[in-house]
Amino acid sequence: MSGWSRSRIRYGLAALAAALSLGFAAPGDPGAPGVPGVPGVPAPAPADPYPGPYWVNPAGPAAEQVAEWRRAGRDADAALIERISLRPQANWPHAEGVEQEVRGLTGAAARAGRVPVLVAYNIPYRDCDGESRGGAEDAAAYRTWVDAFARGIGDRSAVVVVEPDAIAHLVSGCQGAPSAERLSLLAYAVKELKRGPATKVYLDAGHSAWISDQSTLLEPLRQAGVEQADGFALNVSSFQTNASSAEYGHRLSAALGGKHFVVDTSRNGNGPYAGTGTDNWCNPPGRALGTPPTAATGDALIDAYLWIKRPGESDGACRGGPAAGRWWPEYALGLARAAQP
Repeated sequence: MSGWSRSRIRYGLAALAAALSLGFAAPGDPGAPGVPGVPGVPAPAPADPYPGPYWVNPAGPAAEQVAEWRRAGRDADAALIERISLRPQANWPHAEGVEQEVRGLTGAAARAGRVPVLVAYNIPYRDCDGESRGGAEDAAAYRTWVDAFARGIGDRSAVVVVEPDAIAHLVSGCQGAPSAERLSLLAYAVKELKRGPATKVYLDAGHSAWISDQSTLLEPLRQAGVEQADGFALNVSSFQTNASSAEYGHRLSAALGGKHFVVDTSRNGNGPYAGTGTDNWCNPPGRALGTPPTAATGDALIDAYLWIKRPGESDGACRGGPAAGRWWPEYALGLARAAQP
């Protein structure tokens, strides 16, 4: 399966500065109750419409779309897009200036008393030269980037998903990325990110419809540091149901000694597209937002349902969509309209 689009932060330091200036109370304020299961992070204010441990970045294309459509009198459509803009979503830091960007994101989240979800996505020969091609120039550049990413987090809380598709691409036969080097770089990323005392790290393991023979994933995951990580991530940018992801994840966990996992539920509300063709991963029609981000999954092995793929950002130039990672308001509206209230 070819790689799909990865969400990227595209609104720059100006928007980040806006987030930092919102004046949230700092963690540890007297009398602030704690968030269950998240030591040192205060509970959100009672007025918060979507309480939970994960941070909602107030800047982004979905929030901008809401404001634009309200100005244009499209209040009903704006309300639908708020199903996206008001939910916690992962942030995908850029290759350039990553330390400053990550420090800004984690700092803003800490001021809000929340935990940010970040994605480390800069491995050399990223996405097997697919729609989200790119990545660090070489191994040395990647290690330098990881070091900067980790410094940006410091001792603040964060959840980091490490390199979507990187292992599944190797297992499925992607040419162009030396296996030993890639696995070594992934292990380096896990090790350095786990130095953060409040950082949780999940190594990506593809999704339930990709690698059918899970035994082929086990040794690459081990070499990539899954035993040192908090667990693995499933369904990033994909559409597999919670049920299929849970079944797949439980089998993989059992083979890995009981590792926990997280599931991307950003667009799986209607499950995978059943149409014909080889690009069913790319902006498939009729999809819906899935389970809102939460750490209350009801499953002892699933640490969280997360929106890792940013809903409304294109998978690539297919089905009339813009380039990978670009905001596509019509697709976002379809996802929100089809979702359960």
